[in-house]
Amino acid sequence: MLRLIYTTYGPSKKHWRRSDSLGVVVNIESGQTSSPSLNNLCQLTSKDLTEVNELIIRAMDSQVALIPQLAGHIVAAGGKRIRPMMTLASAQLCGYTGKRHIGLAACVEFIHTATLLHDDVVDESDLRRGLASANAVWGNQASVLVGDFLFSRAFELMVADGSLDVLRILSKASSVIAEGEVLQLTTSNDTETGETAYLEVIKSKTAQLFSASCRIGALVADRPRVEEEALETFGMNLGIVFQLIDDALDYSARQATLGKTVGDDFRDGKITLPVILAFRRGDDEERAFWRRTLETQDQTEDDLSHAIELMTKHGALDDAVERARHYGAIARDAMGIFEDGLEKRALLDAIDFCINRAY
Repeated sequence: MLRLIYTTYGPSKKHWRRSDSLGVVVNIESGQTSSPSLNNLCQLTSKDLTEVNELIIRAMDSQVALIPQLAGHIVAAGGKRIRPMMTLASAQLCGYTGKRHIGLAACVEFIHTATLLHDDVVDESDLRRGLASANAVWGNQASVLVGDFLFSRAFELMVADGSLDVLRILSKASSVIAEGEVLQLTTSNDTETGETAYLEVIKSKTAQLFSASCRIGALVADRPRVEEEALETFGMNLGIVFQLIDDALDYSARQATLGKTVGDDFRDGKITLPVILAFRRGDDEERAFWRRTLETQDQTEDDLSHAIELMTKHGALDDAVERARHYGAIARDAMGIFEDGLEKRALLDAIDFCINRAY
């Protein structure tokens, strides 16, 4: 059911309303609708993000020519910089006016980029956002080692910040991300994997960095612990939303418009929520299909389309999106302690943007 609520959005507060269920913004005066976007977040962080990008370029520099070449390739293909924008916007939300958030946002991006390099090697990926992956161009060894270099640069930036609390939060995030990657390896190709184990994987490998990115924004602003924890909860649940939608998109034609190949997770035998739901709801014949294609990796040309048919039959993709809405609502609730304003609105927009990627 479509639920409409009034909210502070746009230049004239009384003229806008937003649907939490569909994530659609409606201008009541004109009757026009627009898809949720990161425009407000990008505008809010634009100046700071320019400084972050300049710092990233400087920090990638090395006398070993291959390092800036390969690192620059993956950073350039890294997407919207949503994680560093979370740090920048969270700091602004908390009234911070210094410069520490610049270095920490760059640190967050280096951690994320290092994990992408390692992920592409583990997954044997040939593409990253429509471009050749670094490992496809330079090989696995170079990709792993440059990923290590970026992790090291990230820790140098943490040390340069000088806060033990920041070091504790971001170093913990780095170790949890690594644990999540290893945990995903143990669940790959295992159709007996349940939703609890799956959620543990995505909380670790994706949501943990979102959570840390947001929390350090309150930390640099020296805000009360309750605000730190609110931003930590917001980031964790936003990260879950992001990964749930990402996993659903792997079985959607929409994926191609985002510069990714449809069915990569299926071909790699990854056990994601759409698979878990379709497997759980299927009959013996359908479960045998999932075991053949994902456990033994015995796949034919038509198997991906059949997998999508089974997911559609059992509502697995729609229900994965509904799970994302649930975690989006938790993220939204966590922001309740902050006053309404441009910064809060921009962060809340990110929830609707992530969910709307499925459409």
